[in-house]
Amino acid sequence: MNSKIKVLLVDDHAVVRAGFKLLLATSPNIEVIAEAECGEQAIQLYQSCQPDIIVLDLSMPGIGGLETIKRLVQRDEKVNILVFSIHDEQVYVNRALNAGAKGYITKNSAPEILSDAIEGIQNGQRYVEHGLLNKITDEVSEHDFQAIAQTFSAREFDVFRLLAKGLTAHKIADELCLGYKTVANYVTQIKKKLQVSSIAELAHIAILLGIIKH
Repeated sequence: MNSKIKVLLVDDHAVVRAGFKLLLATSPNIEVIAEAECGEQAIQLYQSCQPDIIVLDLSMPGIGGLETIKRLVQRDEKVNILVFSIHDEQVYVNRALNAGAKGYITKNSAPEILSDAIEGIQNGQRYVEHGLLNKITDEVSEHDFQAIAQTFSAREFDVFRLLAKGLTAHKIADELCLGYKTVANYVTQIKKKLQVSSIAELAHIAILLGIIKH
C-alpha cells in the first residue's frame, strides 16, 4: 500500500490552516505533517520535515509567498509547491508558476479541488484551476495553436514539451544534450510563434493541445 502524501501547510492565519487541515483529513491519501505561518518558517520546516508537497498562500508577512517559492526552488529544484491563494488575477498565477510553483488554485474553488491538485502534482502533473489561464489571447484559437505546433521542428517540439512540464532552459539543455544558448533561442522562437510571453501561457497551450495533462 502506498504511503500518504505528506503535506506542509503554509498560511499566516491559524484558522485557515485549521480549515485546510480538516478538509484534507477527509482524503485517505493525504496527511498534513507540519504547518507554517510564514515563508521563513516554511523553508526551515521543508528541510526538517521533507514533505512531498507544500500548500502555500501568497499573501504572508515576512518574505511573502513568491519569494518563498523562489528560495525553495533554489534549494531544491524538484520541490512541489501548490499555491492556494485568494488572488485569481492572472498576474499572480503567472508570477507563481514562473517562480517555480507546480500548481495554482484559489480559495474560492470547490473543496475537492485542493485534494485533486495535491494528488495531481504528486503524480508529476502541473495543476492550474480551470479558468485561471483562459485569457491567453483573443486573436489565437485552439485550432490556430494546433496549426502552429505542426510547424515546429522536432527539436522545437521537444523544447516546447519540456518547457510546458516545468523544466528550465538549463535542464532542457542537459536532457536534450544541447547548448544552453541553443535552447534559449528555441524558447524565443517558440514564444514568438505562439504569441505568448510567459511559461505559464505556454503550459496552458500545451494543456489545450493535450501535450501535458491538466
